Amino acid sequence: MPDDGNYVFLPAAKTGDVAEGTAIKVTIGERDIALFNLGGSFYATDESCTHAYASLVDGYIDCEEVECPLHGARFSIPTGEVLAEPATENIATYPVRVEDDLILIGIPAE
Repeated sequence: MPDDGNYVFLPAAKTGDVAEGTAIKVTIGERDIALFNLGGSFYATDESCTHAYASLVDGYIDCEEVECPLHGARFSIPTGEVLAEPATENIATYPVRVEDDLILIGIPAE
């Protein structure tokens, strides 16, 4: 992931909004982002599968992987890497900061 200096961090949710082992959809500007809570650590990725654009928020989360609910493509939540077809394109990931109980997501600076 690029250096955090290349990002503008914007508030996305409160830590209590995302139960452990789940994800929620947040919208920041024009971007729909999936915000995951894995064991108290927060991760942000593009919200849609790169194969058929189904919502990954509705997917099955297993450890650090999410499975698309439509065709079963799997992605690494921390890295966005494709782990199983039919998807062939990685999903984007975004840096996350937690300040007090506020989750901030880094969006690429323009």
